[in-house]
Amino acid sequence: MSELDSLKNRALDQLGACSDESTLRNWNSQYFSKNGEMLAALKKVSELPPESRKEYGQQANIVKEQLSASYETALKNCLEQAMLKSLETEKLDISLPGMVPPAGKLHLATQTLRDIQSTFAEMGFQVFRSREIEDDEFNFGLLNMPPHHPARDMWDTFHTTDPGLILRTHTSPGQIHVMRKFHPAPIRVILPGMCYRYEAITTRSEIMFHQVEGLVVGTNVSMTDLIGTITAFTRKMFGDSRQVRIRSSYFPFTEPSIEVDMDCIVCGGKGCPLCKKTGWLEIMGAGMVHPEVMKNGGYDPAKYS
Repeated sequence: MSELDSLKNRALDQLGACSDESTLRNWNSQYFSKNGEMLAALKKVSELPPESRKEYGQQANIVKEQLSASYETALKNCLEQAMLKSLETEKLDISLPGMVPPAGKLHLATQTLRDIQSTFAEMGFQVFRSREIEDDEFNFGLLNMPPHHPARDMWDTFHTTDPGLILRTHTSPGQIHVMRKFHPAPIRVILPGMCYRYEAITTRSEIMFHQVEGLVVGTNVSMTDLIGTITAFTRKMFGDSRQVRIRSSYFPFTEPSIEVDMDCIVCGGKGCPLCKKTGWLEIMGAGMVHPEVMKNGGYDPAKYS
């Protein structure tokens, strides 16, 4: 048996003993790397007599091609078997019913704001958005609360590093902006937005909250119109059976001023922890725009209300 036949048989025996991809690649490195046995056998051509080199070289190339083909076949079979094994152990049961992934939803605050806007839109109101960073004059002064007015103590205000600039404590400054923008035309708008007050964070309060303010300016607008609008809105939002209660109150920027309650949506007015056993839930403050605020917005309070 020639040296090449011996090399071939030994290599094929070792190849047949390879059981996984790792041992196959080690075999390939042993015989076909630059320092491998097959390359060493090919280099021996130069050591042979000239008349023997051609035949030896041809036989060496045949052995090389046979071993290379055997390796490729063995590696292919090994990878296929590994894939089949993987599929067998990790196969999916496609007969199982599909599961619909949960879809994203709007935040409850966003849903509520959209419901409020839609309800007022049906009554002819437009949406006006005002700035959240206000100066002291718009947040307080033009709303009938000059410096040192005791009503300023009702709000714990966030001040910025710029003197005179604050985070608005309510949406009422938007009244001045909208009146000055649309004067002298009649106005029917709502002003939704975020407000900021330095308050304790509880289940009922936060340092940031959403507020929606309504403003109607025109001739012969009366308290009756205000109460009718509030009642219609409350029953549209919370149900036709809702009872509405009006109480006298005080706000510097309205005259007269009222507080609006509705019967508790949990107990129906019987008394529960939500309504603090009163049977009523306070839902808003309201009132007729104060004459001084009307003047500051550019409207004559003798003609408009």
